[in-house]
Amino acid sequence: MGILKLFPNTPALAQVLATVARATPGANSLAGKAPSIFPKEYLVHYWNEQITNNLPKPPILFSKASPLTAASATIFAEFVAKGAISDHLLSFCEEAQLLCFMNSSSDGVAATDDKNKVYQKSYCRPDTIVATDDMKVNGGVEQGEFFRESMLKSGNVLPMPDIRDNLAKMSFLPRCISSELPFSTSKLTEQKQIFHAIENSAMGKILAQTLGECEGAALQEETKRCVASIEDMIDFATLVLGHDVMVRSTESARGSKQEVLIGVVKRIEGSEGSKPVACHQSLFPYIVYYCHAFPNVRVYEADILDPKSKAKINHGVAICHMDTSTWSPTHESFLLLGSGPGQIEVCHWIYENSLIWTIAKS
Repeated sequence: MGILKLFPNTPALAQVLATVARATPGANSLAGKAPSIFPKEYLVHYWNEQITNNLPKPPILFSKASPLTAASATIFAEFVAKGAISDHLLSFCEEAQLLCFMNSSSDGVAATDDKNKVYQKSYCRPDTIVATDDMKVNGGVEQGEFFRESMLKSGNVLPMPDIRDNLAKMSFLPRCISSELPFSTSKLTEQKQIFHAIENSAMGKILAQTLGECEGAALQEETKRCVASIEDMIDFATLVLGHDVMVRSTESARGSKQEVLIGVVKRIEGSEGSKPVACHQSLFPYIVYYCHAFPNVRVYEADILDPKSKAKINHGVAICHMDTSTWSPTHESFLLLGSGPGQIEVCHWIYENSLIWTIAKS
């Protein structure tokens, strides 16, 4: 449903479109361009301004850019600024490709709750990991969820965990909108009102849980930030790594929940000293990524093959935490691998739709 269909020939639309038409980009800044061009087009400009290399732009990141037109983004930004976005939630969700539940009952989101119950597992924080239901072994850990660095070797057969992203397809909001929406537990009531989350609803629990995780204290040596726009993610990654960076991701979910043959393995040189940034999507009405960085990690890329045909079925990215001395003794990786804090390194795959930012020159 287009914005012209939502507001045909209304004074409000005419006023907003006139504002858009008058907007002119600043000579030395992109700030003036955001309201006057498509969000996706603006992101290309922003990327080119912030990233110093000429490597291809990461398709996985740009595929999540807002589908809003310039006019739609401006109109919805004005609704947010005026506190009126709740009155236009249906059109906002449809046009911006958000995850909203228009059924006011808690049962209305039960199916989506089931679909997204595994979304936490890709955080891979050293204090707690949520495993999936299938292929579990000691203590309920999924087979293949954690492995040793020496196991990631060409010719080895490994069990692949379920690396599928079960979240519904969503898009980032333009920063001009996401930055104006309340995003804190202190404003949870306002958030619930915006997204029509009634008391004890699943949506209300989703809002509270993600906000709580984002505001939780960082672990020892962890640098973390939740980002609600692609610009925010770029800013955080470049703050940690500098501006000569690239994005790596596992190609797909192929091979999930089956044994796979490891093909060519490449260690990303320099990753251990550069504190790579891992970003994992959280469950929220619009895309929010939990981004964090740890020191003493190694990043690998590996071809993933079918054990029988030897055909390539995927290209995976894995990260190995080389120092586990501060991890909990009950961490699920130790239950699976039979060790304890500081005694071994722990590796895991980067799941579908999660991202790893590394320095590009590596």
